Amino acid sequence: MSATWDLSARIAEQLPTPVQELDDQRLRERGVRLLLKRDDLIDAEVPGNKWRKLKYNLLTAEEQGHPTLLTFGGAYSNHVRAVAAAGQACGFRTIGVIRGEHTEPLNWSLTHATSQGMQLTYLDRETYRHKHEAGVLDELRDRFGDFYLLPEGGSNALAVRGCAELPAEITTAFDVICCACGTGGTLAGIASGLKPGQRALGFAVLKGGHFLDDDVAALQQQAFGAATDNWKINQEFHFGGFVKRTTKLDHFIADFQRRHGLHLDWIYVAKMLYGIFALAERGDIPSGTIVIAVVTGPNEEPATP
Repeated sequence: MSATWDLSARIAEQLPTPVQELDDQRLRERGVRLLLKRDDLIDAEVPGNKWRKLKYNLLTAEEQGHPTLLTFGGAYSNHVRAVAAAGQACGFRTIGVIRGEHTEPLNWSLTHATSQGMQLTYLDRETYRHKHEAGVLDELRDRFGDFYLLPEGGSNALAVRGCAELPAEITTAFDVICCACGTGGTLAGIASGLKPGQRALGFAVLKGGHFLDDDVAALQQQAFGAATDNWKINQEFHFGGFVKRTTKLDHFIADFQRRHGLHLDWIYVAKMLYGIFALAERGDIPSGTIVIAVVTGPNEEPATP
């Protein structure tokens, strides 16, 4: 059995991830039940939706005989770290193409990626905008040799197929399932895996994310041959943009940890949960609704000394 199958089998032992009901007076008063799908517990190094997106890509890269994985991301990319860890576990060489200039010392995120064997290279922001164009990719192949390309955020047709397996793990009846949206792959997959009458709600974590509607539909088309109409994306709760936060969001995170003992990832999960509570408070989530919130990953940022 290959190292990729070994990793897949090991992580499969953690599935299905738990579904835990949240006991919160604010939601009880609104008649809304909220349950957390704890995908953050899948794996310490390749958590949550990162594993679901990578699983079929890793198997395909191995089947096609690619020794190298190359992907893109920002300097604090969860996806870049996950690719580095999965690559090391499965015996792939990994290349991380990072947006922006190389600075020393490396931040904690890139330090972790390199500790997993990832080789880093950098593209200025203008070139990075064209990262998936033939000229940029050809130059990268000239430098690093042949590679299996994983897009920024890991969202492609194979990633959507992996995420589509999530709803079938949930045995509790529900009306709406929510997830944070960065590139749209997780929402595309989850919505594709729903039963009739169930709906998916994504929360954009970046400002100006209206393009995600087209991206999600395109990903579903690529993965399954058709887009579904059982999802939508809320654009209200990005808190200034991707990797942006405010005092209001920080207060929500601290209060959530006091109430429920869970320290939320602030880039994705906290914005989604803040949005769910806000929608419930103003009645946009009606009384009697059962909501699943997918905790796609843990807060991986080291604690401040």
